[in-house]
Amino acid sequence: MRSHFVYILFFFLICLFGFSASAIPIVDDLEDNKDTIVHKDTLSIIGVGDIMMGTSFPSKKYLHPSGCQVFFSEVGDVLLDTEVLAGNLEGCLSDTATLVKRCKDTTKCYAFRMPLDFANCLKNQGFDFLSIANNHSHDFGLEGLNHTTSVLDSMAIAYAGTPAHSYSLKEKNGIIYGFCAFSPNRGTMSINDYKEASEIVRYLNDTADVVIVSFHGGAEGSDYRHVTKETEYFYGENRGNVYKFAHHVVDAGADVVFGHGPHVTRAVELYKNRLISYSLGNFITYGRFNLKGPNGIAPVIKAYVSNNGDFLFGEIIPVKQYYSGKIVIDPLRRAVKEIMRLTQQDFPNAEITISENGFIRKKN
Repeated sequence: MRSHFVYILFFFLICLFGFSASAIPIVDDLEDNKDTIVHKDTLSIIGVGDIMMGTSFPSKKYLHPSGCQVFFSEVGDVLLDTEVLAGNLEGCLSDTATLVKRCKDTTKCYAFRMPLDFANCLKNQGFDFLSIANNHSHDFGLEGLNHTTSVLDSMAIAYAGTPAHSYSLKEKNGIIYGFCAFSPNRGTMSINDYKEASEIVRYLNDTADVVIVSFHGGAEGSDYRHVTKETEYFYGENRGNVYKFAHHVVDAGADVVFGHGPHVTRAVELYKNRLISYSLGNFITYGRFNLKGPNGIAPVIKAYVSNNGDFLFGEIIPVKQYYSGKIVIDPLRRAVKEIMRLTQQDFPNAEITISENGFIRKKN
């Protein structure tokens, strides 16, 4: 919740003591737009992209020697500053699950098994919802998936994305949030089944105050940064029409839509006054991912909505990931510039504007 007093006090402290790069976007624009931005019932929802905090398979050399907390050392405070935090868990949490994914060479296999105790980092960073709908959630079969859901249950982290867990509900500060997740992959809720997806979202819309939809879809890599509005294929697999899917779930009652899967940043869109982020890129992908160029930058999207889901304004907090495992707020704001460029190209009639500071606002 936000109030005039909180923002005035915050601005006073910023002026008195200085500010960091991550504070610039919200303060500059708030001072220019107080009358239209500050609402006492404003809710904040943060979405991040793919989370793979290292893997013990095929070798423990792909685990960071300092553990998982190192990934959050410089961005952790940003993640804690919100009512709700959601992300995509790219792989399973298990110490012992056996590989099920077929690999020609297991020493080079891209199968992700994070240690069980890494769930503590997710809990400590305040994750409320995690998607388990992606192409790595079943790398270690039902055993790995069951280990994952059991440890997340023990941490009170809600999750969704499989037929057994197609949605989650969570109450925080008197607001009920609904969450569901989809992907084109076997064993997950299908991004290509619009009817079933719409039915789940409509149920959540009838049950919850705010509905968050996560999807893992679209082709991968720097050559696939655009939202084509067509069905995308990659390695011969139907990766979905993410534009059509996002619009379907908003029509059914989704309030915020967070996409991921391409491993790069994509455009954002406002549709029926609901924010859609088409790809949040790689947030934490240690040891086994390409982080060159656009693959190493990502947005943390912070959406501010009313208590019935209407979009009020938003913030893009740009982060940069290094092979060492270091993740920092990017002083060059490359993810902001990328989203500005892609949104202008893919949605030239967009109902939002994006400032160089990463502030997202509705057009007058």
